[in-house]
Amino acid sequence: MSEIERYNFRETESKWQKIWEENHVNKTGTTAPKGKYYVLEMFPYPSGNIHMGHVRNYTLGDIAARFKRANGYDVLHPMGWDAFGLPAENAAIERNVHPSEWTYKNIATMREQLKSIGLSYDWEHELATCDADYYKHEQKFFLDFLKNGIAYRKESYVNWDPIDNTVLANEQVIDGKGWRSGAFVEQRKLSQWFLRITDFAEDLLQGLDSLTGWPDKVRIMQERWIGKSSGARLKLEIVGETTPLEVFTTRPDTLFGMSFCAISPHHPIAERLKAENPALAAFIEECAKTGTSEEALEKAEKKGFDTGLKIQHPFRDTQHPLFVANFVLMEYGTGAVFGCPAHDERDFEFAKKYHLPILPVVEPTDIKVGMTFPYTGAGTLINSDFLNGLSIEEAKEKAIAALVEAGKGEKTISYRLRDWGVSRQRYWGCPIPVIYCDDCGVVPVPEADLPVKLPEDVTFDRSGNPLDHHPTWKHVSCPTCKKPATRETDTFDTFFESSWYFARFCSPKAQPPFDERVNHFLPVDKYIGGVEHAVLHLLYARFFTRALKQCGYLNVEEPFKGLMTQGMVCHETYKDHNNRWLYPEDVVKQDGKLAKDKYGRPVSVGRSEKMSKSKRNVVDPKAIMQSYGADTARLFMMSDSPPERDLEWTEAGIEGAWRYINKLWKLLLSLKPLFEKTLAEPIEFSEEALALRRKTHLTVKDISQDIEHFRFNKAVARIRELSNAMTLEAGTADNDFAMKEAAEKLIHLIHPFIPHFAEEIWQQLGADDRLYQRAWCSYEEKFCIAEEITIAVQVNGKLRATLQCPADVDNAELEKQALALKNVQEFTHGKIIKKVIVVAGKIVNVVAV
Repeated sequence: MSEIERYNFRETESKWQKIWEENHVNKTGTTAPKGKYYVLEMFPYPSGNIHMGHVRNYTLGDIAARFKRANGYDVLHPMGWDAFGLPAENAAIERNVHPSEWTYKNIATMREQLKSIGLSYDWEHELATCDADYYKHEQKFFLDFLKNGIAYRKESYVNWDPIDNTVLANEQVIDGKGWRSGAFVEQRKLSQWFLRITDFAEDLLQGLDSLTGWPDKVRIMQERWIGKSSGARLKLEIVGETTPLEVFTTRPDTLFGMSFCAISPHHPIAERLKAENPALAAFIEECAKTGTSEEALEKAEKKGFDTGLKIQHPFRDTQHPLFVANFVLMEYGTGAVFGCPAHDERDFEFAKKYHLPILPVVEPTDIKVGMTFPYTGAGTLINSDFLNGLSIEEAKEKAIAALVEAGKGEKTISYRLRDWGVSRQRYWGCPIPVIYCDDCGVVPVPEADLPVKLPEDVTFDRSGNPLDHHPTWKHVSCPTCKKPATRETDTFDTFFESSWYFARFCSPKAQPPFDERVNHFLPVDKYIGGVEHAVLHLLYARFFTRALKQCGYLNVEEPFKGLMTQGMVCHETYKDHNNRWLYPEDVVKQDGKLAKDKYGRPVSVGRSEKMSKSKRNVVDPKAIMQSYGADTARLFMMSDSPPERDLEWTEAGIEGAWRYINKLWKLLLSLKPLFEKTLAEPIEFSEEALALRRKTHLTVKDISQDIEHFRFNKAVARIRELSNAMTLEAGTADNDFAMKEAAEKLIHLIHPFIPHFAEEIWQQLGADDRLYQRAWCSYEEKFCIAEEITIAVQVNGKLRATLQCPADVDNAELEKQALALKNVQEFTHGKIIKKVIVVAGKIVNVVAV
């Protein structure tokens, strides 16, 4: 390529980013004829640098935003910062800087990095959750939640992260470890603030049916997390005591298989007994070393302590031991279970360990159940007195009826979902607006005193929450009686901030928090983020939106109409001869083999995994931008795989995208003479020119649908196909017109994907306007109708032939031609043709007997 032909991305990208910013191209309006479109990517934590996952995720939203804006919609496409959290406190300790200084410096850096990608954000809608102007509103929400009974305080056993020194929600405990620190979680009893998400459990469950724009897997994950189950609440007699043991079970049909009962280490009975039993107290202390999440307890070794108490069976004259067990959670059900080892894997494991009876009470119809494994399938009741011979469902109903009649139970519904504990013992978070007074008790901070701001003069030279040992901040006068009082020193879980930020984006400077724009733009039309947030963030946001509606802030219940869970960006992993991870830039190729350096020390190649700092298989977006430009990165990110699947990052892939961009630049510049004159549409076209016109218009139609449905990889493939089809020689009126038309539409089609390139080539070709000012390109339907189509011809449902025919052929002609085919006649020879089924444009099925 000559110098003039080569695409100069460095000058082009900075040039157009400046033009877009100066002309407020991405400013959000509210009067577009088509209505609104709100596209949002999950906002990032300001860690200091974006990664390739960010580039992919945010480009997805950017393409949709540019496409919808060109189609006449009011587009809201904002960006902000999920800015509170422990990493800032850790950075303050490591770097001896204040968390706010570290956070805002990172925000400034990442903002410029995002701008360098050419993302069409309306930066006037930017927000950061650590700004007092943001969190003062959530403090007001909390006060309203208190008034409406949505927020409350109680003592409970919580997941305690011993490294981060804070409470974790069950959703934040992964494999028994803290989701950030990786430390094994313990149990502690603390007084905490909670939100009554369980009051909304049924509504959250039913609401999933309306979320047809969500992936099925996410809806299923939420359904399972909410965990609705119907069953019975039993009142089991404790021999020698007056108060019964309450147990919730989903399997009352297996009551005759009861072998034992078990209670949580934190059940009131266990708390009472441990005072007189040092061995039990030691056992309970050991249990505290396991987290409170259901997942952690399922994976832990099942352990129990026999209390010596006996439980009377509700239907027969037998008694069963009562254990304190480490796998029973006080926060689920009633904190007590009955064990039926023959039909529950956990109970089976426990019974084997403590040599307890195992009695089968459900038998499959085709085999006999032994006692070598628990049977959990369908079957018929055995060894169960009045339940014998019934199916499981029949036995459940009959058992419940018998319990009710005997006054020993009732039918009930339970949910796996627990109330959301929002207290966190750290500094860098939103202060909980509550004051404690010895005389008045818990006193909400008056609304006029909001926001309760974090003090700037904190130190991190001691473990624990700096707000606890601040000399002045926590000491205040009681708003009610004016006597000395203390502030709440816990701050909100950071998921509190991310549970409403999407609503604040609609009117980020409004006072109060929302104006009429919130009901104009909500719900979010397309929300883009990782599937790992399916129950952590997405469920909380759905709940929070309902709570805000109940308090009169919003008119919507579901915050996100559509959801895209994008795949991860992956890269090969490398290790050196000492088994240490290597960065991709540390690896060189010598004589066709990978080596660590010029000395040729060998490198082992591991599997491709999600890019992560821990395994060093990361590619720095900044280096890619400097070498290839933002548009090349955007194009590669969109072209190699569907958005919902993982993307394999390769040097060959990014090089290929760069070569294509330069090829396209050369092709379009070569057509400049056609753009320097006005071309009238000829009356007649050659077959070649007509074929290009068909290809052009069909490509516009297909890509429009692809972008609408987030099939971006297919759209990129069609762009390449169209550019490859632009091979007509110039010089004839029909060829020139078809080539110019194809070029104009192609430039429009690439604009959402590689916007800097598209704007620049449009200007280079002499346009007197800019692409961001133009409507999306149109197509003519007459060119999108295929002249010929291929019809599958079946005999009795099996493919026997294909048929080429005009696209507008009628069903009668299709049937006639199909029956005349040699293969069809061969497979129907000697048979009676009962009927011929014609599916227009697709298939003919001949039914012969």
